[in-house]
Amino acid sequence: MKISQVTLKDIARQLGISPATVSRALKNYPDISQKTKDAVQELALKLKYRPNPIARNLRKNQSNTIGVIIPEVVHNFFSTVISGIMKVADKAGYSVMLCQSNEQYIREVREAGILLASRIDGLLISFSNETTQFDHIEEFDHYGIPVVLFDKICSELNVSKVVTDDYGGAFQATEHLILQGCHRIALIRGSEVASNTRLRLAGYRDALQKYNVPFDESLMVVCQDFSIEEGEKLIEQLMSRATPDAILSLADTLAVGALKAVKRMGFSIPEDIAIIGFNDWYLSKVVEPPLSSVYQPGFEMGQIATELLIRQIETNKEGILTEPIIQTLQTTLMIRESSLKQTPSSYQEGVINTEHRNF
Repeated sequence: MKISQVTLKDIARQLGISPATVSRALKNYPDISQKTKDAVQELALKLKYRPNPIARNLRKNQSNTIGVIIPEVVHNFFSTVISGIMKVADKAGYSVMLCQSNEQYIREVREAGILLASRIDGLLISFSNETTQFDHIEEFDHYGIPVVLFDKICSELNVSKVVTDDYGGAFQATEHLILQGCHRIALIRGSEVASNTRLRLAGYRDALQKYNVPFDESLMVVCQDFSIEEGEKLIEQLMSRATPDAILSLADTLAVGALKAVKRMGFSIPEDIAIIGFNDWYLSKVVEPPLSSVYQPGFEMGQIATELLIRQIETNKEGILTEPIIQTLQTTLMIRESSLKQTPSSYQEGVINTEHRNF
């Protein structure tokens, strides 16, 4: 049976005093006698009274809670982002309400509505692959609730944003494959609705152009989800119409699937087909051969995005408006055996970095 929480009124009723006197006694106000304070505190301890944080925050017009919407909770990259968010929020005394869009716009809108109704103090969001309209986020601004975008963002909203150098990461990975002697570089990518996919595709194409390698549409496949099984299926489809000498996957899960499919078909990695992934998932180091991958600092992204949001929440309380900023974090190409057709001494794991930029 559920036991009702003890209130100030319960304590006041038993002692024959007012709830206001109980409240002031618990806060050690000087106008309350020590005898009354002792009686109140003794009874509060006996009844296991605990202050109601919801009521307190409603009076202060704040919840000390931030909302987070991400495409997937069970995802190697986003799990590290969540860890960074939690660390900063906990240190600052904020709770986190975590929601998942499952890469669906309609679910993202629903979760945003739930968070808005929950009176959160601020919102962190990475958009789904279907999101092209942002009315549900503009509503937060209408109510004066700060928003910070991360990873998958948009240009339409004038809010702070934290991203990784997706363009530079894809450019460096493609350039590395070209310098290894590859000229038929297949690309596994997601929907171009997502901002990070567009930037990675641009980095891939610009690297090809820099080295006069023709862009071949037949070497590109688009994933429906980011599973290992999807990577296997896409490579089987690709190999039925074309034979690449390298594969760049814009997610490590897809790259692991590609690696499995290529090996099953009897090709050697990297001698016949070199492979590079994106995110630097922990499995990248334990598959055979170890997978080259573009490392994204997810933990740091979560930390920085949360710091920006909490700073804006706190300054808004003081009536100070802050200018939105865009912060771009460095990526690192982690070179391992899956892409090393040549092994000059200059190729060491993790030596190729994209430039860190703040705007």
